[in-house]
Amino acid sequence: MKLDVIVLDLRFRAEDVIEFPPGRAANILRGTLGKALYGAAWYERFFAPRRADGPSGWKDPPRPFVLRVSHLDGARIEPGRLFSVRLNVFLAEACDFLVRAVERAGLEGWGPGRGKARLVRHVRTPVEVSLAPAGREVSRVRVRFLTPTELKIDGGLAAQPDFGILFARLRDRVSTLRAVYGAGPLDLEFASLGDRASRVRMVSCNVRQEFRRRHSSHTGQTHPLAGFTGEAAYEGSLSEFMPFLHAGYWTGVGRQTVWGHGQMEAFEEAPVTS
Repeated sequence: MKLDVIVLDLRFRAEDVIEFPPGRAANILRGTLGKALYGAAWYERFFAPRRADGPSGWKDPPRPFVLRVSHLDGARIEPGRLFSVRLNVFLAEACDFLVRAVERAGLEGWGPGRGKARLVRHVRTPVEVSLAPAGREVSRVRVRFLTPTELKIDGGLAAQPDFGILFARLRDRVSTLRAVYGAGPLDLEFASLGDRASRVRMVSCNVRQEFRRRHSSHTGQTHPLAGFTGEAAYEGSLSEFMPFLHAGYWTGVGRQTVWGHGQMEAFEEAPVTS
């Protein structure tokens, strides 16, 4: 089993001063990208997809891409300087449309001063993310949550990333991305996997809550954005879960992943001996 990803790296040259306030790069790109896409024939398919059939979780399917622009948070880019806008894409045919949309957004201008940028080149790198279990015993892992992460639980949001909750959200996201854009949903025993995941212990947790707001120029509404960042360590029988933790680096996890929330990375660690 695998998940196919295309890393889309768009290189721009700033024509004006462009400022991305701290924590705002994804929101700025979100607004301009939505405006560039809106009204196009492929807007609903790639930017606001809806399905009338299938399970309830497919009625509002994930977008076929995620933004990766946290490296621009707090950046001031002078005229003539090069910078990158990156996306992870889960549907190959979406790449051309996304390149055009981001290029158009750059010409419209980014940041408070609406500084313009011109696309110089773009590179597409295909990545095959294996979902096969690790071929060795893994008993400890550390997960870093690089951007605000919101995990749903019992109609609310989790205050901390207990492993059972984290794995369930990763499993569902990867399976749905494959079902909608790839080779089909995962052929796994979800219930038994979830039961084993619930036995993995969180042995340390150092996360903090972050609160931000997003203003939609399209609707005029302001939406709260929240989530935790930081890291947590887990111990247990982890081999079968490692592919999903590594897949989360490419897909993100939780709510608002398309706009860069839920960016994470996982590292195997040696067991701690007393």
